[in-house]
Amino acid sequence: MEVSLADLTAFSTVARYRSFRAAADAMGVSRSSLSHAVRGLEERLGVRLLHRTTRSVSPTEVGARLLRRLGPVLGELDAALAEAAGAEGPAGPLRINALEAAARWLLAEVVPAFLDRHPRVELDLVVDDRLVDIVAEGFDAGVRLREAVPQDMVAVPFGGEARFLAVASPAYLAAQGEPATPEDLKRHRCIRQRLASGKPYRWEFQKGRQELTVDVPGALTLNNSGLMVAAAIAGLGIAFVPERAAAAAFAEGRLRPVLADWSPSIAGLCLYFPGHRHVPTALRAFADAVRAAGRQR
Repeated sequence: MEVSLADLTAFSTVARYRSFRAAADAMGVSRSSLSHAVRGLEERLGVRLLHRTTRSVSPTEVGARLLRRLGPVLGELDAALAEAAGAEGPAGPLRINALEAAARWLLAEVVPAFLDRHPRVELDLVVDDRLVDIVAEGFDAGVRLREAVPQDMVAVPFGGEARFLAVASPAYLAAQGEPATPEDLKRHRCIRQRLASGKPYRWEFQKGRQELTVDVPGALTLNNSGLMVAAAIAGLGIAFVPERAAAAAFAEGRLRPVLADWSPSIAGLCLYFPGHRHVPTALRAFADAVRAAGRQR
């Protein structure tokens, strides 16, 4: 029985991504060639390795056992090849999915020096405020608040703690008054946020042991913190955004925080990636750069 390394890699990638499309994108091949490789492997082994439906792909019991045995072997092989290829430094594509505010921090604090030091790396930084499955969508890493990172991921914290703040323009507050408690928001115009699920986000506040969740009113709903900051600057109402996203507007006097004593700090941003497989040299170098930049703050 002749089984090629390419076919085993094809099966392993599809099984991990649980998607022929995402696996094909990650490997830079067509879906049809990937499907042909997996089907050929199944025929040579005489067993079905993957369950396939029009909407999903998942390993069979036999496929799951094979994947567990293959993981360390392919990981060691990847490590050996990466070590050989890395003799001249990290190289190749590096895809990272990040929140907008985090992407701006990375562009200011990490990316320039990183690309200058590692010119053979091709960084693809995708801004997305949705909480995406980075493995299924073909990303090497993601950047999110620590509380949103899956527990099975390796997390690299940076930038310290974070806060979400209610913010408004001085002109809006002069005309409408300043809320003294979260409940007062129900008498204000608020810039609402729509979550990836389609539901509006209910603003969360805490003061000591008291916690409040407010379903705020408002005629405008957005799904991007940068746009919410811009809308608040324009006087369209009170927005609830990451403090980092509004920092420049605070410094310029175009926004003011409100209810700041109801907004405690939480665990901040982190770079995260799967811990069950070999970490590419480009990602390892980027993680080191993020750690270094975080320590300097």
